Amino acid sequence: MKLSVSDVEVKGKKVLLRVDFNVPLSGGQVVDDTRIRAVLPTITDLLERGARLILVSHLGRPRGEVQPELRLDPVADRLSELLGQPVPKLDQVVGPEVQEAVNNLANGEALMLENVRFEKGEEENDPDFARQLAQTADLFVNDAFGTAHRAHASTAGVAAYIPAVAGLLMIKEIETLSRCLEQPARPLVAILGGAKVSDKLKVIHRFLKLADTLLIGGGMANTFLAALDYPLGDSFYEQDLLIDAKNILEASDRSNCCLQLPVDLAVTRELKPQSSFKIVPVGEVAEGWKAVDIGPETAAIYGKVAAEAGTILWNGPLGVFETAPFHRGTEAVARAVAKSEGFSIVGGGDIVAALESFGLAGQISFISTGGGATLKFWEGETLPGIAVLQDKQIKEE
Repeated sequence: MKLSVSDVEVKGKKVLLRVDFNVPLSGGQVVDDTRIRAVLPTITDLLERGARLILVSHLGRPRGEVQPELRLDPVADRLSELLGQPVPKLDQVVGPEVQEAVNNLANGEALMLENVRFEKGEEENDPDFARQLAQTADLFVNDAFGTAHRAHASTAGVAAYIPAVAGLLMIKEIETLSRCLEQPARPLVAILGGAKVSDKLKVIHRFLKLADTLLIGGGMANTFLAALDYPLGDSFYEQDLLIDAKNILEASDRSNCCLQLPVDLAVTRELKPQSSFKIVPVGEVAEGWKAVDIGPETAAIYGKVAAEAGTILWNGPLGVFETAPFHRGTEAVARAVAKSEGFSIVGGGDIVAALESFGLAGQISFISTGGGATLKFWEGETLPGIAVLQDKQIKEE
């Protein structure tokens, strides 16, 4: 177990808090503040206990260059509204101006640094940049689970220079995701969708060892169907992953996990809103047609499995949900998951966006703030942003 911000004294201390405020913007406004709200408990706790708070986040992928549209001013404005107190945003990440502003903070006040990815040293985890970032603070708190799989200066490097502990959101993510893998209520059902098998090879192999049932949909299902020599017309699939897909199918036959693929598909000639489509059994996708969603029979089968699950882990949509009417398969399964009495965990931006569009996000037991980080955690990998945090000392009886 990692040492938490709750376990340390913070009054009067300068606390560098890594958050994940990589939120969508439009017209200079935050259009979805979910990630900001997720870390409010940690921010509020630190401020109420008298910390002098330095917030650091990335936004987008500026790759070491200043991009005006990716400045954090709208994020600081929204955070100020949510907190009910001003959170000024600096135009720098490190340097004399930052140090002076930090020194002028009173207990219980906060400021926000500029987009940390404007600095070339961030993604390179440059030791000199990490040291400059760390020297503004007495303590590092990582509450950005969504970036914990990145070995960047602001997620891992700073821990070489100042003590590092976990934020409240980070602790919640670690505890919840660990419990669902180590002590899940059975049956444990994993649902994997999205376009590519290549993105999920490791997690598929892990789930074959851990899960009772693995349901596969989305574009990645096409690769498995192609590996079984089903005709797929003009459907997308990964030609170079066919051998891997065959190996996974063979491994599933030797495992205690039941791997299920679609039995019917929604196919269309042209992927566009409200385009005509038809439902066909797998094996009957004609030339000129492409599979873009699971069919209703598959959705019913998957929904029944979800309804009877003790634990459900879900990453990736089961069709091209952004383009109606090819959201239907994902929505039907999502409604079954929402109604299930099992503990449901969803991770990944696309499937979370789908659930929100269906109005079902509030009926999921736990929505992870990680996408890639959640997958890496499920794979059993050590996440750099977690590994650098201090371990909690367990007292012997």
